[in-house]
Amino acid sequence: MAQTAKFKSENAETEQVATAPSSEDLSRQIEMLKADIGKIAETLTEMGRSRGQDVADKARAQAEELQSKAEAQAAALRSTAESAVDDAERYVRANPVTALGIAAAIGLLIGLLSGRR
Repeated sequence: MAQTAKFKSENAETEQVATAPSSEDLSRQIEMLKADIGKIAETLTEMGRSRGQDVADKARAQAEELQSKAEAQAAALRSTAESAVDDAERYVRANPVTALGIAAAIGLLIGLLSGRR
């Protein structure tokens, strides 16, 4: 004996009489659930891509900032080294005998230290 149930259709305000759910009804509902799950999966995938892009953009910005800082520090070190070389050249030109004596002493010291091994 078929059971009957009354329900309101989503598109119509009228009441309809329906029979008990059948295996076909269940199959249709399962297919609808599969479609909904597919849509949810697509939405989650798109959200993941969006967040991944955000993370990539932030990482790229940080890398560019670090590169700028590194270039500035390298330029500062280069300037300091060039200044030290200029100072050394000026000292050698102003005091050639003293510079030659210092160089000879350093050479002798390195020779003595490396000869002991």
